[in-house]
Amino acid sequence: MKTESSDNALRTSGGATRTGNERTMRPRVEVLENADGITLLADLPGVNNERLNLQVDKDNLLIEGRAEITKPEGMQAVHAEVRGKYYRRAFSLSGELDTDHIRAALKDGVLSVHIPKRAEVRPRRIEVRID
Repeated sequence: MKTESSDNALRTSGGATRTGNERTMRPRVEVLENADGITLLADLPGVNNERLNLQVDKDNLLIEGRAEITKPEGMQAVHAEVRGKYYRRAFSLSGELDTDHIRAALKDGVLSVHIPKRAEVRPRRIEVRID
């Protein structure tokens, strides 16, 4: 599995890119693997289920989300270092992964995506007979 970056975006420090006036952040992702498949854990603070887009197209996985920081009623920002952010990260997936059975959950700002391996590539035990 390899990550892909945007073609026409300008890179800035911290993994952020800027396309037009919008700031796009690459979420930090941890990839775990076992015999059954892989699990991606992506940090998406401030993103809820309604502002999350998770898509798979053939062997490409796309994670997008928009974080919104709400101000208390009647207040306005005099100085703002934290603003709404747009997260985007794309992955190329190996052909050994079964993209028809992806499971995903979002909890406490962490997106968990499990992609199982195809049954034919999973390790299996072979019983040996004694003659």
